[in-house]
Amino acid sequence: MADTIAGIPPRYLRTPEAALFLGLSERTLEKHRTYGTGPAYRKLGGRVVYSIDDLQAWADRGTIVSTSDPRGTVLPAKRHETVPPVRNRRSPR
Repeated sequence: MADTIAGIPPRYLRTPEAALFLGLSERTLEKHRTYGTGPAYRKLGGRVVYSIDDLQAWADRGTIVSTSDPRGTVLPAKRHETVPPVRNRRSPR
């Protein structure tokens, strides 16, 4: 991808460039997109693109200052349940 076109810096990055920007693998970024845990993205035609501002905002959500701080809000790239699963409870006999 060209760095500039007629002197205009890129505003949107494709998945390989976005993954490089974040220091993640392309596959991890794709998983985040699938599970809804990643940065906001746009579909332009059939292409997935990421705004640099959205990538930076998502990365900033994970900012912590020390190990005693509560974790940031960036979730791992896996399926997350919003409600704990209901377990089969047997009624007392």
